[in-house]
Amino acid sequence: MAKNTRWDIKPEGEKTIVTELTKQLSIATPLSNLLVQRGIDTFEKAKEFFRPKLTELHDPFLMKDMDVAIERIERALGDGEKILIYGDYDVDGTTAVSLVYSFFSKQTDNIDYYIPDRYGEGYGISFKGIDYAEENDISLIIALDCGIKANEKVDYANEKNIDFIICDHHRPGEKLPAAVAILDPKRDDCNYPYDELCGCGIGFKLVQAFSQKNELPFDDLLQYLDLAAISIGCDIVPITGENRILAYHGLHQVNNNPRTGIRCMLALVKLKKALTITDLVFVIGPRINAAGRIDHAKKAVQLLISDKETDALKIGKLINKDNQDRRELDKTITQNALAMVEDVDSLLNAKSCVLHSSEWHKGVIGIVASRVIETYYRPTIILTSDGETASGSARSVKGFDVYNAIEKCSDVITQFGGHMYAAGLTLPKKNINAFRKKFEEVVSSTITEEQLTPVLEIDSELDLIEITPKFFRILSQLAPFGPKNMRPTFITRKVLDSGYSRTIGADNSHLKLSIYQAGNTKLRMDGIGFSMGLRYPKIATGVPFDIVYTIEENKWNGNVTLQLNIKDIRSAHKPREK
Repeated sequence: MAKNTRWDIKPEGEKTIVTELTKQLSIATPLSNLLVQRGIDTFEKAKEFFRPKLTELHDPFLMKDMDVAIERIERALGDGEKILIYGDYDVDGTTAVSLVYSFFSKQTDNIDYYIPDRYGEGYGISFKGIDYAEENDISLIIALDCGIKANEKVDYANEKNIDFIICDHHRPGEKLPAAVAILDPKRDDCNYPYDELCGCGIGFKLVQAFSQKNELPFDDLLQYLDLAAISIGCDIVPITGENRILAYHGLHQVNNNPRTGIRCMLALVKLKKALTITDLVFVIGPRINAAGRIDHAKKAVQLLISDKETDALKIGKLINKDNQDRRELDKTITQNALAMVEDVDSLLNAKSCVLHSSEWHKGVIGIVASRVIETYYRPTIILTSDGETASGSARSVKGFDVYNAIEKCSDVITQFGGHMYAAGLTLPKKNINAFRKKFEEVVSSTITEEQLTPVLEIDSELDLIEITPKFFRILSQLAPFGPKNMRPTFITRKVLDSGYSRTIGADNSHLKLSIYQAGNTKLRMDGIGFSMGLRYPKIATGVPFDIVYTIEENKWNGNVTLQLNIKDIRSAHKPREK
């Protein structure tokens, strides 16, 4: 954790509400406080939160154009038309294609799927993909996780008598494409109750609507929830509302009855424990993504739709190799990018970071942008180029809308799309310097110093004596964790080294804590501080210190104990930051 990291302690929940909830739920006050902080301030809301029910999913026909989309699909099925399921090459796109393709392949044999090549076609709907549809007599394309700004491409398809149904969750442009139907809760004219679904989530709502209209059993859709959970985790959408319901039941599906491809992938990485959203994000997601980053994302779809174990294992091994290659590229390019910043004073002192090299691999520039932010905390865009065209990935810092900042530079770029914290763009290579200058002007005139300081959000203060197995058991039921429902982070003040803390790891880079809180020498807790080995000399002096941490289980030699995952450490005499 950077030295200048700001500790931001959230306000406590309304005391009377916390007290009432504590009584109604028979749980510890700190747990009730966590619920109230998350807007869960009644017994009924708490019941829904702890036990998310699929029956609480919204009626899919509340989404604008859903009725039109289903009617068009039914007509295509009735007339024997060929349907193409089209999706982007990232985790959200490939899981969405796998879900919708798997579902509709049970309704018709006249179905195919298409994933654009990251390097030959780029993001979203491509002219090449539409030409593929024409060459194969396909008259209906269902686009997933892309298309909301593909006006020119949809016009091109219409000229060829190919209809589009767009299922997207990105922000629309000023004018919507001329598609038969556009399913996107972020449309201004869409009154769907929840607008934070990912692309795969929109795909799920489409098949839910079809099932509902055609009186197919809802239970038949449970097999697709593993894909929805993977996508929700990896696309970093809020785990609230429908996303929480889908993620909760999707995790159950992953852990109890995963599809063949996921089961084989888990066997290859030898992951045998019950999976969490974090595991989906850091184990499954990178491998699915690696197929499109290093080779072609159609391999990911082949894996996810496979029902033959031998085929899935074969593809899974190839994808694992792609992921190893991706890691090496990520490491090399990140080192190169960081060195580039260090060598140029204007970059070091800027409030944004726009870096370019034609040698960088397009498949990992988004990852590299995130890595650069870890060192230089500012909105970052990593660009690479092929010929006269440059393409890039943008990542942002907490509270700053990088999409809006890029939009203000639209006169020097060709196209862009994305979200508040992540976006993609293309521009003429000759415009890179002009873009860098304009982007820096936009960022420096709108970003605040607070946004340029890394922040560690802390839910509440806790004494070590309050951390019991029962407390952890209930705390774990707040999962699945993710945006808008992050794993609770606590602060405990005036703790001391018991004398048994030490550094661990081959290079002593990690810190293994054994601590007690001032005034209670008998109660000791263990903690692990990754990459905090250099903190050991200070804590070993016997001076009290404050810790920020999450709570987890440590399983070792058949024993299960609670331990603190340390996020930051400070001397106890420092004042509490507001």
